Amino acid sequence: MALVGKLLKILPGPIRSVLIRHRALLKFLMVGGVCFVATVVVNYSLKLTILHTKPLTALIIATLVATILSYVLNREWSFRSRGGRERRHEAALFFAVSGVAAGVNALPLYVSRYLLGLQAPAVSVLTQEVADFVSSIILGTLLAMVFRWWALKKWVFPDEVERPRRSKPATEKTHP
Repeated sequence: MALVGKLLKILPGPIRSVLIRHRALLKFLMVGGVCFVATVVVNYSLKLTILHTKPLTALIIATLVATILSYVLNREWSFRSRGGRERRHEAALFFAVSGVAAGVNALPLYVSRYLLGLQAPAVSVLTQEVADFVSSIILGTLLAMVFRWWALKKWVFPDEVERPRRSKPATEKTHP
């Protein structure tokens, strides 16, 4: 059984019914969690090593890596029963939406670093890093997530264009 199905079975009835109604959102949020971890790992791996003087570049590269992972997971899991467009068209729309979302994600860091001046030597390194984390990893990610959920449902995987679900092979038997 799928991970979401196992999770739903252990939850109380009222919570389970709400989550079943919002199953696509739950899957989207789980994909987002995986991509969030990927973003943090790549961002800090770059920021603390080869891109230590270019935090915005590190964040953008991390966001691009997570975006590719997000496309694969969202298309094949979160929205697998939606869409139906030619794959190249769907991918182009996904990456266009994600490009805008990457800008939304980077905007709070830009404001923090370059408009508010929250960077060393004007502030301590600890203050700079806390401001970077809050602005890019927390605020930027939340804003981009809300935008992606809305835009993916509206343009990339719309309800109106349903993709057929994968059917079970004829040799596979189902048991009641």
